[in-house]
Amino acid sequence: MVILPARDHVLAFLGRPLDMWSSALFVCLHQGVRGLGGVMRGRHYHPGRAARKRRRKQESIIQSVSLSHQPQYVRLMKFLYQRGFSSTLLQPALFTDTGRGLQVLKTIKPGSLLISLPQSCLLTTTTVLDSYLGQYIKSWKPRLSPLLVLCVFLICERHRGEASDWFPYIDVLPTSYTCPVYFTEDVMAVLPDSVRRRAVEQREAVREIHALNQEFFRSLQPILSQPVEEMLTYEAMRWAWCSVNTRSVFMSHPSSPFLSGQDVYALAPFLDLLNHRPDIQVEASYNDKTRCYEIRSISGTLKYQQAFINYGSHDNQRLMLEYGFVASGNPHSVVYVDTDLLCDVLRGDRSLDQKIKFLMENNFLHNLTVSSEGPSWRLMTALRLLSLPQNLYHQWRAVLLGQAVCEDREEWSIQTAITLCQHLLQDTHTALDKISFLLKQRDLSNREQVEVVQALRQEERCILGSCLEALESMQRQPDGLLLRQSDVDTGS
Repeated sequence: MVILPARDHVLAFLGRPLDMWSSALFVCLHQGVRGLGGVMRGRHYHPGRAARKRRRKQESIIQSVSLSHQPQYVRLMKFLYQRGFSSTLLQPALFTDTGRGLQVLKTIKPGSLLISLPQSCLLTTTTVLDSYLGQYIKSWKPRLSPLLVLCVFLICERHRGEASDWFPYIDVLPTSYTCPVYFTEDVMAVLPDSVRRRAVEQREAVREIHALNQEFFRSLQPILSQPVEEMLTYEAMRWAWCSVNTRSVFMSHPSSPFLSGQDVYALAPFLDLLNHRPDIQVEASYNDKTRCYEIRSISGTLKYQQAFINYGSHDNQRLMLEYGFVASGNPHSVVYVDTDLLCDVLRGDRSLDQKIKFLMENNFLHNLTVSSEGPSWRLMTALRLLSLPQNLYHQWRAVLLGQAVCEDREEWSIQTAITLCQHLLQDTHTALDKISFLLKQRDLSNREQVEVVQALRQEERCILGSCLEALESMQRQPDGLLLRQSDVDTGS
């Protein structure tokens, strides 16, 4: 569905993560399909080879099973139809490559409307302010954020069960997520360093939301059926936060005198079953004339295929952090080079601190990345500056602006990029070994989390291997590197 991390609402675009169990299924099946591409060695035919080939061909075909007759989806569709939704173009289905998603029941031509969800089906802060929570929210000082208001409403409605008007929607929401805020310590330990730091920040942000609003939570006790400390727990807030953060559509609302900050969230039942694919093009927005949230397919979709949407040009680290999944073959995927790694590799340089400070002051220490095609322009520019001796300080700024360095400094920069990739690749191999050990445990309770991180690490291994090949080729022909550099950051 349309995703909306609160801190990135300007860039928010249509999207939603796979559910926890869907992500795990996606990872397992993705790995299985990739395993079918091995090259046969020699010309020998072994017993059963033809049968294996037939079986592999069948397994590589994406299959689907309709979920539309399951009680929870029957309730959901009845709920939506009562609120004005009338589309019969899509149905919920289970796909072998992505898990739960939406299947097209007739061919959708490019430019056609994929789904139109009436405003009455959207869960927004207006929904909450008009509910039994409204008087408590409106009278509370200081003003509450739209994100918190939606989270509290989801928690309360979840506890009401079938008595809730929104039960048909809440009943099909995931019970947990594979976002880092859910990760256990053993899973956090096998994340890349940059992702781990951001994952810790994510976890702390949710804990802070919960801790700083205890007084407001206690004010709701008169309308709660259970003690507030048992109902509005950190675990409940974590679930609600992930539900909003991963599944909300971007929808700008007029400023409310009862809320603080920009209000751009809307939860969209049924629509949020749509899965992401990086190569799909869609247009998504709220239509003021039809009073519906509409998604128009630019690419089109064939009958009985899965309908996909696009969350934006996000690399896999971003997708995992915000949505809890990794996209196979993501063309936007990169591996980040941390300042700590730079300093570790170059710790023998006596002027390193001064150079790092200079890069930081010029905003040149973020989005240093490598891709399958090679190092990013930003990374190579930073390395060229780091290659210069201190007595050439007067040239530092010119290098940041694109001035070339001499041949031996260029060769040093390429070799340093190779060393950085080797360090990152070694870290990735170590992490994959640890992940393999974890997955061998029969009683592993967080298997879905581990498999998502495994998919991320495997993707990084491929990127780093390809980047090393590109760098070694550049090392043989250093002039080729200058021609390949882009003047646009690789990182998302």
